[in-house]
Amino acid sequence: MTSNPNPSFDEIKWVIQIRRTLDEELEDYSEVPVCIFNVPKTLMATKPDSYVPQEVALGPYHPWRPELYEMERYKLAAARRIQKYLQSLKFHSLVDQLSKHEARIRACYHKFLEFNGETLSWMMAIDASFLLEFLQVYAVKEGPVLTRVSSRMSHIVDYSGTKSAHNVILRDMVMLENQIPLFVLRKVLEFQSSSLDQADYKLCSMLAGFGEDLCPFGMTEDLPEIEVAEHAHLLDFLYHLIVPRLKEPSELMEVMENENESSEGEEGSFEDSSYVHQLFEEMCKILSKLNHGPVRIIKNIIFSKPVKLIVKLPWKIVSNLLGFAILKYPVEYLFFSQNDENKPENRNSISKSNIIKPPLIEEITIPSVSELSKSGVRFSPTNGGISSIAFDAKMVTLYLPNVSLDVNTEVILRNLVAYESSNASGPLIVTRYTELMNGIIDTKEDAKFLRERGIILNRLKSDEEVADQWNGMSKSIRLTKVPFLDKAIEDVNKYHSGRWKIKAGKFMKRYVFSSWQFLTFLAAILILLLMTLQAFCSVYSCRRIFKVTTHQ
Repeated sequence: MTSNPNPSFDEIKWVIQIRRTLDEELEDYSEVPVCIFNVPKTLMATKPDSYVPQEVALGPYHPWRPELYEMERYKLAAARRIQKYLQSLKFHSLVDQLSKHEARIRACYHKFLEFNGETLSWMMAIDASFLLEFLQVYAVKEGPVLTRVSSRMSHIVDYSGTKSAHNVILRDMVMLENQIPLFVLRKVLEFQSSSLDQADYKLCSMLAGFGEDLCPFGMTEDLPEIEVAEHAHLLDFLYHLIVPRLKEPSELMEVMENENESSEGEEGSFEDSSYVHQLFEEMCKILSKLNHGPVRIIKNIIFSKPVKLIVKLPWKIVSNLLGFAILKYPVEYLFFSQNDENKPENRNSISKSNIIKPPLIEEITIPSVSELSKSGVRFSPTNGGISSIAFDAKMVTLYLPNVSLDVNTEVILRNLVAYESSNASGPLIVTRYTELMNGIIDTKEDAKFLRERGIILNRLKSDEEVADQWNGMSKSIRLTKVPFLDKAIEDVNKYHSGRWKIKAGKFMKRYVFSSWQFLTFLAAILILLLMTLQAFCSVYSCRRIFKVTTHQ
């Protein structure tokens, strides 16, 4: 006989609950999308405090935890206040009203809820009462939509949002596992209001102030009209406030196909040795100005017929000559890497891979702010949110949205990433944005640079704390492609890697400092040339042949 792995599990109770659910469910809510999830374990492991409520539990995922039970008396105080407001009606009438939507409430949660219907209805009614008590702080900004906060809750809820308890509760409210369906808040307000329109007006007023206060990006001035029915919960409302509406995948594919067609016919051949000719011409110009001692010997060697013949040959032939094979990859890296990327067939294959496959790890790499600044890239703030990110190659300017960082921002962004990873079927836009910021900010100097440019509004203690915050949000569930973000990253990398200063540095690091074979080859060639020159000069008069004159 097998033992039960969970001793506290009541099999009989489970069977009774399943049977009642199947028998009593009158309406089919199978089409209601799941919108409240458990945080993925890979994200939860990075920083649990950002995903697990620290002060107040809302909903059925973290009820009756001992460390959160202290807030239950404030929840009950909010429920009494609503009951007092109802006057002739009792609070349990609201609970009965919510019990009619039990199946719909359960359908919103990814986790199977083991509570019975009555417990779940009471939990929703009390938690929604507390949540509305807290949210009314933001509605006050547009007038007396609701009465002021009760004196019992005044030390944890304030209009300025400066009290520490206020911020802790605010962070708990935006956590993915601490969400309540927005239609429940709507039902509670409707129960208190004379009409559904009045309830929607109150809730819209609260959401507008809530979004304005918590949105990290300066884009709430043109806040679109809020449709309460279109949002699943508070975190979902914040997500759609921040994330732009992207084109359909079919439209994106058509745009990329058009770009591929327009790029056909552009010149680009690996066989072209124009870069080598340009280098040879520049060397000639420099050496023509020098005419003393060993320089003249070098000039005679470079301008000799064998060297001129080699330079005129195609690179494919030159690279296969004896002694030149070891130089093939370094020279190709320096002179032909960018030309090879511009080949039409390569661009087409890259574009197709962008559509079909997720990005590789290497494609997420982008130089830091300090490195980009040294290569000539400028940074400019925008007010358009994430959708305004772009790189202007002509102005050599990377446009980034101004973002405000305070004690709540990290929890907001982390839970937006968790919600997006669990719910979004398309590209992970917030995730990709955090990866971009994580890539360009490595040190406190990078954070300081962006702060001075007006891109980061730092409300934290130091620039180092800003850098640590971005660098700590690098974990993602899966790799994804976001067309407008990836184009900006690709354009920045293309400009940066195309700079001769950067290419020369990478060349020295890859083929000189880290290649003992290359250094050995150069040393052997140098010694061989010196020995040949010494033997030649011992037989013939070098001064007469190379026409070197000495000055007394």
